[in-house]
Amino acid sequence: MATTLPASPERRAAPTWSARWRRRAVAFVVGLVLADASVVILALPAIYREFGAEVANVAWVLTAFNLALALAAVPAAALVPHVGANRLCAIGLAAFGAASLACALAPSLGVLIGARAVQGVAGAAAVCAALELLPTVADGEQGAARSWAAAGVVGAALGPAIGGLLTEVFSWQAIFICQVPLAIAPIWLIGVRGARSRPERAGRPHLAANVALALLSAGLTAALFLLVLLLIEGWRMSPIAAAAVVSVLPAASILTAPLEGRVGPVRTRVAAGAVIGAGGLAALGLMPRPEWWWTVPAQVLVGIGLALALGGLTEAALAGRSRVALHGGVTIASRHAGIVLGLLLLTPVFVGDLDRQRARAEQRGVALVLDSRIAPTTKLALADAVTADLQREPGRLPDIRASFAKVDPKASDRSEFAALATRLEDQLDRAATSSFSRSFLLASLLALLGLVPVAMSREVQL
Repeated sequence: MATTLPASPERRAAPTWSARWRRRAVAFVVGLVLADASVVILALPAIYREFGAEVANVAWVLTAFNLALALAAVPAAALVPHVGANRLCAIGLAAFGAASLACALAPSLGVLIGARAVQGVAGAAAVCAALELLPTVADGEQGAARSWAAAGVVGAALGPAIGGLLTEVFSWQAIFICQVPLAIAPIWLIGVRGARSRPERAGRPHLAANVALALLSAGLTAALFLLVLLLIEGWRMSPIAAAAVVSVLPAASILTAPLEGRVGPVRTRVAAGAVIGAGGLAALGLMPRPEWWWTVPAQVLVGIGLALALGGLTEAALAGRSRVALHGGVTIASRHAGIVLGLLLLTPVFVGDLDRQRARAEQRGVALVLDSRIAPTTKLALADAVTADLQREPGRLPDIRASFAKVDPKASDRSEFAALATRLEDQLDRAATSSFSRSFLLASLLALLGLVPVAMSREVQL
């Protein structure tokens, strides 16, 4: 009796139009959810000004999403065979869109943080289900791993720049309003019908790759979170200007991604990415002047490190692992647990340094005002304006330009008055730069620690 052999994978038919768009939709879901981990970074100053919060409190807008995503990823991946990948992805996307709308309409910081946590849980369901669908639309598990890694890197890198642009042109609420149709649109391409599968026994997760991924994520995330706060709060750039500056990092990541496979084996790529990224973070911590162009070469290094290290570790964590969704869930949990770790470790450091630098800047500012040659009445009026601004914005460096704008100096004092404003602004710029220095150096150390599990691993994939 003749036996019909299965078709060789090399002879697969070219994907149809619908298959290509389905693959793009699935990759888009991964990018959308992972971009949300960083999309609000440039909007944080606008958020805490609207709600009258401090930096340490508003950081939970980021932490809540990443923590919820990390905790829900593995349970969501375990649900995939019971619910069905298509159905679970659709449910997750619908809930993600609803939570996005709740974020846009949040009347308080507490409600916003709670809605962000719901976004994280919904995002975990959508992205883990999407990972189960990827092998069917991305030429097998290896193609799925590469698509996942590429979508994750691009999404995480582009998130802050897109969020900053929307905040400047419209408002921070526009970020979440735009997410509603973006979350709903892929549902009709992915579909809601799909057979449930029998749960399979999953292989052991790649421990070294996931631990390294957590540590590198903890360090490299600082480049986005801390740099954005330095640009907007420290150097008083507008969100759109800051978005233009931080676009250097995603550009470096995107340009590096196609060359990633040529660097060498995964172990070499990860080691090179960790060292290069850590070097970029150290450069941010050692900037000689408070000028935005000093961040450009450092961002290029961090962007290259992000593409090499995170891309390589994601591939290693998924390569050869059965149940892509489950191992993808572990990888997502590791990555976002690392982001939470970075935020929890670095936020208190830079907030404490900011308070110390603020006190020093105030003392030096008082000395500059007293030593200036402006009239005593102008000095008193300026002191009152600065004091009022300091009391209204605790925990942050004051906006000296706003304080000076409230005072009308005598005609004979205007030249000295303008020079004094410039000297005080320079003093505050230096204080802001110093406030973030230790945090960037600590982030660099976290990225380097990611080399330890890689070096200790004996698995072939690394």
